[in-house]
Amino acid sequence: MTFFHCIFDGKGFDLSNRTLKMSIKSKILKKIKSMSSTNEEALKDEQTKNQETKSETSEQTTENTSTDSTVSSNNGTESTNQEQSIIELEKKIAEEKDKYLRLYSEFDNYRKRSIKEKSELIKTAGEDFFKAILPVIDDFERAIKAADQTGDLNAIAEGVQLIYSKFKSTLKQKGLEEMEASGKQFDADIMEAITSIPAPNEDLKGKVVDEIEKGYSLNGKVIRYAKVVIGN
Repeated sequence: MTFFHCIFDGKGFDLSNRTLKMSIKSKILKKIKSMSSTNEEALKDEQTKNQETKSETSEQTTENTSTDSTVSSNNGTESTNQEQSIIELEKKIAEEKDKYLRLYSEFDNYRKRSIKEKSELIKTAGEDFFKAILPVIDDFERAIKAADQTGDLNAIAEGVQLIYSKFKSTLKQKGLEEMEASGKQFDADIMEAITSIPAPNEDLKGKVVDEIEKGYSLNGKVIRYAKVVIGN
């Protein structure tokens, strides 16, 4: 239904009537005011909505700015922590490298010192032994001089026997042991059979009948096998 239909109600009134004209004019003005009021309210509502939207946008912008600031602050803190960690790791690496270089230097010095000591030990390995037998050599020299000055053979023989006993005692102190073989069962671990002969009696069968050369051990290790004759 159109605006004029609402006014005239569709019955065809006479517009020449003054009262009717005034009534129509009044209704038109009311309708215009009503429409104007409605438009103003709609405009106010639109402005209110725009202000609310602007306020929300401003709040969102503030929140985003705050979030960005927090994220930036966190990133800055993480970056600082990473830099600090890198510095600490580099410091530890430098300390470990210094320790390694010191240890290597000490080991190299120890190696050189060991090589030198070993070389000196090889050169003077028998130093203690020779020091021990020097007195025996001195005794032999004195015995030789005495033999030239005296013709007593018994005295010379006695002197030689004393030097021999002293020499054997010195060797024993250094770990040299004489291995007894005569009359014992043949042992291939410490003896070397030169030959075999008929045994003088039944008890000497398989045993050492004669000892050609004595055997010796040094600190428990055989350094010379006894050379023997075995009875069969």
